[in-house]
Amino acid sequence: MAIIVNLDVMMARRKISLGELAERMDITPSNLSILKTGKAKAIRFSTLSSICRELDCQPGDILEFIPDTPEHPEE
Repeated sequence: MAIIVNLDVMMARRKISLGELAERMDITPSNLSILKTGKAKAIRFSTLSSICRELDCQPGDILEFIPDTPEHPEE
């Protein structure tokens, strides 16, 4: 299984930069970048809530589940 982070897509739709979003959320741009690039291992609900509040979206707009396929099994 794979969880895909679509934060960059939502940021582009809302025309907001990483720096501006990080400032509004009161977190460091580097921490937000880790999430945006899909390198994060976890996300706090409070962080996800802040993202959704600032981007006026739902958690499903940010996170997407892609099931395993026979040609791409879970690593």
